[in-house]
This record gives sequence, structure tokens and C-alpha cells, in this order.
Amino acid sequence: MESCKNSVSACLKQEMSVRPSGDYAPYYFEYLGYRKDYSLSRTEARGEAVWSLFTEPLPFIYKNDLIAGSIRPLFVEKGADELEHAANIANSYGKRGFAQNSDHYSPDYATFTREGLPGLLNRIQASYEAHDDAESRRILSAMRQSVNALRTRLLQYADAALALIGAEGYDENRLKAISRNCSFLADHAPQTFEEALQLVWMTHVCFVSEGRYAMALGRMDRYLYPFYQRDVERGVLTDERATELLENVFMKIYERRAYLGGDDVVNICIGGTDTDGNCTVNELSYCILHAVKNVRIPGPNLSARIAENAPDEFLDECLQVIGTGIGYPALMNDAINIAALSRYGYEREDVYDYSMVGCIENFITGKQPPWSDGRFDSPRFLEFVFNRGKGIVNRSIGVDTGDVGEIKSMDEFMEKYETQLRLGAAEYYAQYRNENSRFNPKEYTQPFISCLCDGCIEKAKDICDGGSKYPSAHGVALMGVGTVCDSLAAIEKTVFVDKTATLEEIRCALIADFEGYEELRKKLIAAPKYGNNDPFVDKYAVWFVNFFFREFSKYKTCDGGGFYIAMAANTNNIWAGKTIAATPDGRRAGEPLSDAASPTYGKDVRGVTQTVNSVTKPDYTKIACGTVINQKFSPEMFEGEKRKKLIALLKVYFKKGGQEMQINATSREILQDAMEHPEKYPDLVVRVSGFSALYVTLGKDVQIDILNRTQQG
Repeated sequence: MESCKNSVSACLKQEMSVRPSGDYAPYYFEYLGYRKDYSLSRTEARGEAVWSLFTEPLPFIYKNDLIAGSIRPLFVEKGADELEHAANIANSYGKRGFAQNSDHYSPDYATFTREGLPGLLNRIQASYEAHDDAESRRILSAMRQSVNALRTRLLQYADAALALIGAEGYDENRLKAISRNCSFLADHAPQTFEEALQLVWMTHVCFVSEGRYAMALGRMDRYLYPFYQRDVERGVLTDERATELLENVFMKIYERRAYLGGDDVVNICIGGTDTDGNCTVNELSYCILHAVKNVRIPGPNLSARIAENAPDEFLDECLQVIGTGIGYPALMNDAINIAALSRYGYEREDVYDYSMVGCIENFITGKQPPWSDGRFDSPRFLEFVFNRGKGIVNRSIGVDTGDVGEIKSMDEFMEKYETQLRLGAAEYYAQYRNENSRFNPKEYTQPFISCLCDGCIEKAKDICDGGSKYPSAHGVALMGVGTVCDSLAAIEKTVFVDKTATLEEIRCALIADFEGYEELRKKLIAAPKYGNNDPFVDKYAVWFVNFFFREFSKYKTCDGGGFYIAMAANTNNIWAGKTIAATPDGRRAGEPLSDAASPTYGKDVRGVTQTVNSVTKPDYTKIACGTVINQKFSPEMFEGEKRKKLIALLKVYFKKGGQEMQINATSREILQDAMEHPEKYPDLVVRVSGFSALYVTLGKDVQIDILNRTQQG
């Protein structure tokens, strides 16, 4: 590799261009732990598996590492038969998946960075002495073994760094710093910003090694700020150095794409308020913004909690980062999220310390089991009203609510639609409950992640077996609010107001995918559309949120937590649309549904001010999971005085009750050219929906969906 003359983080990315040889096989190392003693209980065996997973792979340090920790050691060169055997043994012990609360978690890094490994081990020992039953001691022993495995890993990296001194391309001072930090952290709580960041990153890498996806780094500008502040006051840390260290960490999130394909959605939260209402934006918040701006990769899914008293400077910095085209940070209304979470009985101080996991999912940091969610295709249920409880393009089944031609009013139509949705919600709940409770929590323990969850150690219980302070929460991602609102408004306008069509005619048109019904389709398309501040259609968005909040509030998770609703789609509006028949808004079968909480693309034609007026009418304090409003602005809107207008727009949006906004700043022309000439844009990052990605790696359907977003100017 040629010498790199760019920044340390850029050189680090260049190093990642060389993929390790062999197969990515973390299960192989878990197998080495399991085979030590096949007579152990599952909990004890998992402790052995974690030990081997963390300690058996040889440490790897990049030439441009400032903060150590990598997934590269998990590549092994073994024969296919040996790997297959290892996989069979490891898989036989079973693992939780996303539906059973395995990842999408924001660990309690605040406590961990204060007390370090010694504090964690002391609490485990105290709990061990306080519990004399075998089950409690088994889980505590597995917890202790996993923490000691992390401790051993740190010592291994300390030794590896010293062993590399003098090797070609390595900087001696950097290696000594890595060795010193890792060695110190093995037996002490972190004292410096660099040490605290090293502890957090090595822990995160261990979570990733376990196969956990979308593990959040939480409120980094809160729990790392005491270390930052102390170092700055002592004169041993500058903003430039702090930013460089953060860049080094964030760049390594790119390892997943470089070696495995795809991106790890690692949510980082900045900003917000404390319980006294004070804005918590600080100097480190800006360092984090600058770091993600400099690395320009999709993985650090930055979320900014925007409080009413947040300084304009903070919003301006956020917009400058967004204006580079990377599409983050996502901008969150702190007051709305706090109000929404407060409905669920969490203590005030815990609500105010919320962060995000995955895309935009609000999470009580370090105090509840990992997140789970699922998709609810609300437009699908229109088919059942029109087709006597049967799907038009697939075999899905609803309720036979009678002949649609006999419906005499919009109120009667809404009653039948709500009947379909209620059954759908009940079936969604049943499927979730059955899948989520599939595993016996005492057999499917997770000792390492339990150590970084408030309450688990003291209770001697697993994170998914009553150990956490709060029960789990589940998010229901409601698809297609724009499609539903536009469809209902079109039915009301054409059938019950203008009387230029009948429900039976619409039924026939939907079955025919509008073939032969072009004039009717024009009438449906001409009806009022969500996103233009028209009360005729906007009232259905208000109904949408109120109805689903009321309906899903009936249900509880398997351990007694709340069902949150969400309006966030990722790219599922595209895949859901492929399975749903034509809808009364004029959308043809197979076309994408409207995205997340946004109006249907191309239908919000009266400008962004009217769009804001529309999308702020629902009560978002009923949406505890979160929403995604995608907006696309021309690049010049992020320059000079025009950026001030964007700040003013966002402040009005939040004051009127908007929950979230995320923005693409890449021109339509660039996106079109990137589709035609992807080789020219290998590093073009765009906001998809809840996450960012390299545009040229997205499927054509997703690229077109982003391209079709209304571009505001």
C-alpha cells in the first residue's frame, strides 16, 4: 500500500480497502468455547463462548489506529468442513434474533465509563455474595466471565501494540498510547477522554463480534463530556484532537461495509435537555458533528435532539453537516419525544436521558431490553373493504364487511375500514407475541449485554428475564400515511361530495389496476392530497395517528411493556407497495407506498411551508417510537443567508409540534448522473429513510424513490 498523506481517518479507510483473507466466522470462536465442556448449562456455556469469542482471535491494529478495536480478527482460514461443524455446534445453542430483543440497544455507557471494569466486577461480586441460589449465581458467573474476557482483550491489545513498535508503517507514539490506554483500562476506570473513548469502542466491537447489529453509542456528548472537560482544563486536549479521535472511531464503523457489505446503523445522540430544562449542547457536541462530517460514511447514524432553547449555532452546524449531502444528523424535537415517552410510566430522569437506536427509535438508555419492531401495512386493509375481506393481488385475508356498493356515507366507509384495521392490529399483536416469546429466557441468556443494563447485576437476572429496570417496548411501524390519507380524501371527494364516481366503480378500477378506468383515475388523482395544508385531507392524518395510538395501546409486550407506534419505513414502503393492489389515491398496483410520515412524493406541490403546516397537525406525542419526515432541499439552500431561512423553518416546524425531520441536500441532477455513471460517485452518501447509505450501492427501486422526492427550493 502506498503511503497515505491524508488525515488519519482517511488513511484508516484506505487501509480497509484490503479485505482480510479467510471467512468471517465469529461462530468458530464461540464453538471453541462451547466445546470446552458440553455438560455445562446453557448459561454457563454462553459464558465460555463469550470468553473464547473475545480472547481467542488475535488482536489487529491498523497503522492509522488511534483507538484500537477491530472485527478483522474474526476472519479465519479454516477448511469448509471444520467451519460447517463449528457452525452446527454453535447454532445448536441458539441465539435471540431482532424479534426476540437481541440488539438495537443503547448501553449504559454513562455508568460504565464512570466505574470502569473494576466497578463492574465489584458489583457482580457483591451481587454474587447476596444471592445464594444456583440460577442467580450461574448468570452472575457468566457476566463476570464476559467482563473478564473484555479485560483480557484489552491486555492483549496492549501487548500487541508494544509488539508492533518498529514495524513498517506504524507510529511508535501511537502504539505506546494504545498500549498504555488498554493496559490502564484493564484495572482502572478511565481518567481521560482518550481512555473513555477507548473503553467504549472496544466494548462496542465486542457487541458487534457477538453478532449484534445497530448497537447505539448513545449520548456521547453527555457521558464523555466530563472526561473531555477535565482534559481541556488540564491543557492536554484540544477540540481538534478530540475530533480526530472521534473520527478514528467513527471511521471503523465502515469496517462492516468494507469487509462484509452493507452498513451497520450505529446511532449516536447529541444535544437535548436535562431534567431542569437546560440545553445540554456543549463543545463535544460540535466535535462529534465535525467528526461525522469529516469521515463522510453512512454508518454513524447521528441524531440531534433539538430543544426549544437550543442555540441557533447548533442548528446551523447541523445544517452545514447535512448540506455536505450525507443526510445526517436527523433532527429530533426533544419536547415531543419527551412528552411521548412520558406516557409510559418511566421516571422523569430516565425519560430525559433517552437516546435513539437503529434509525430513529426512541429508547430509554441502558434501562430496558433491546428494541424490536415490525411493519404494519395500513393501505392493504383498503383492499379488504372493497373486496369483501380478500386481497386483490395476494392471498391476504381480512373481514367480510359486506358489499362496498351498499355503503351510504363516508362515516360508514370509515367504520368498515376501522373494522379491518382492528383485526389487522390484533393479528399483528398475536404474531409478534408468538415470535417474541418463542425462547425460554432462562435458556437464551445474554450475559455480556446484561452487564451494561441497569438492574441486571443487582437482580442477578438476564436483560430479557426481568433484569432491566423497565420492560421491553415494541414499535409498530405504520406504513403509508400519505397513501391512506390521499385515498380516503379521494373516496370522500369523488363519491360523497362531487358524486362523480361510485364505490363500486372504484372497486372495479382497483381490481383492474385502472386499466380502462383512466378518467376515474384522473378524478382520484385530482382530489386533495396530504402535504398541502388542506384540511379536507389533513383530517385523515389526525385520525390515522389517533386511531392507531388508541388501538395499539391495548397491547403489551411479553414482559409488560408498551406498544409504541411509529411512522418510519426505511425502504419498506417500496417492498410493501409491491404486494399491495392499486389504491384509491390513483397509485397503481406494485408502486411504492408513501414514505414514513411524509406526504406522497410529488403530491406536496404548494411548497415546504404548506407541507410543514400539514404534517404538524397530528399529535406526535402519541408516537413514542418516532417518525420520519423526509425532505429534500436544493444544495444552494445550505449556503449563507438561505441556511438561516432553513433554521427559521425548522424552528417553526418544531414549535408547531413536528417530531422529526431529515434532509437530503443532493441535487436531482447529481442523483440522476450517479444512476447512469455510478463509477463517478463511489462515495456519494444520501439519506434513505432513517439511515444514510452510499447511493450507488442501493437498488434501483430505492434510488428512484429518493430521486422522486419533492425537491424544495
